Amino acid sequence: MLRLARLVLTFVALAFLAVAPARAQLNIEIVGGAGTAIPISVVPFENESNWPLGITGIVGADLTRSGLFRLVDDAGISPRPVRAEDVRAADFRARGADAVVVGSMRPLGENRAEVKFALVDTVRQAQLASMNYVVTPAQFRATAHKIADIIYEKMTGNPGVFSTRIAYITKQGSRVELIVADADGGNPQSVVGSNEPLLSPAWSPDGNRIAYVSLENKKPVVYVQSLSTGQRQVLASFRGSNSAPAWSPDGRRLAVTLTKDGGSQIYMINADGSGVTRLINSAGIDTEASFTPDGASLLFTSDRGGTPQIYRLNLATNGVERLTFEGNYNVSARALPDGKGFVFVKREGGRFMLAIQDYASRQVQMLTQGPLDESPAIAPNSKLIIYAGQQGGRGILAAISSDGRVKQRLISPAADVREPAWGPLPR
Repeated sequence: MLRLARLVLTFVALAFLAVAPARAQLNIEIVGGAGTAIPISVVPFENESNWPLGITGIVGADLTRSGLFRLVDDAGISPRPVRAEDVRAADFRARGADAVVVGSMRPLGENRAEVKFALVDTVRQAQLASMNYVVTPAQFRATAHKIADIIYEKMTGNPGVFSTRIAYITKQGSRVELIVADADGGNPQSVVGSNEPLLSPAWSPDGNRIAYVSLENKKPVVYVQSLSTGQRQVLASFRGSNSAPAWSPDGRRLAVTLTKDGGSQIYMINADGSGVTRLINSAGIDTEASFTPDGASLLFTSDRGGTPQIYRLNLATNGVERLTFEGNYNVSARALPDGKGFVFVKREGGRFMLAIQDYASRQVQMLTQGPLDESPAIAPNSKLIIYAGQQGGRGILAAISSDGRVKQRLISPAADVREPAWGPLPR
């Protein structure tokens, strides 16, 4: 129960900063991939070498990092294709490539460039996608992520998440920061800085705000902060503890854990701090609420049955259903965006590990081996879960696919990294 109580009560005072570049970014290591990766050739775009930062290197890195693609070298193919009609499918099929990405970059003046790309299926000898962008060099990275998203979706049938952002907490010496970064760890920006711990970042559905908790007023208070302006507002500052914010899918409300009426219970509150409503009455600890994607239910952790388990609250009927029955410690449920199940933290033999449970079958699959895996956050396409772990005595982030086959480590060169949160698909 000490670990469950820590999720509710561990907060301290903060010092707030404007969003600023962070000092170091995460390095991503692929430690396991899918059994069968899609072989694809990403041909350097025409005129790409005229800019210090190109496009295809980022596209290739995104696809490789997913664990679902294997890059095929195009060296020796001459001339290099620029348009879909230039691709000689037989040349790439001879190298084992099932698909080819080609394109060009053309200066337009006024610090702008036209970026064109096409995706070609070499097996069917058909163009699968093409797109034109007019961007500035500062937008090359974002454009590369967009291209990778299109390729991923065309080749797998699932939305890509390379254009999304993640949030996480770093600790280096006495300095603690809340960071937001691209999904590949690039472009890290410091949102909140402090010499004390930070916990529980939660993205708004539009990706423009982050909710978090501070104890700068000598008690836990929930704040919502704008990422574009740095402005923040108090969301919940009631007597006792205010913690564990979670946004509703429409962004109008948040679920929070409050102790203002005695025990740790879950409440609903409007995004402007009004309309506080208690949702659950329990003699035990209820905390860690998480909305289901349809907004109709909340998953939450409770020890009402004697041990910490995952429950589901129907917001229309107020009916509560227990979801986990295997083992005596199951916490931190996060609903899969596809609505099929949820990811949670399970303790077995003293090891804290990630597991996934299907709603329909109630089947549980272990995803990680621990020993201290926690704080799962799910990509908006439901295919990847990022979480906090340990390596060499340091806090790191790691990621694993929802089928357990693709594995990554995200390591900061000089800092402990914890508390990940995955942002929404860009709108």
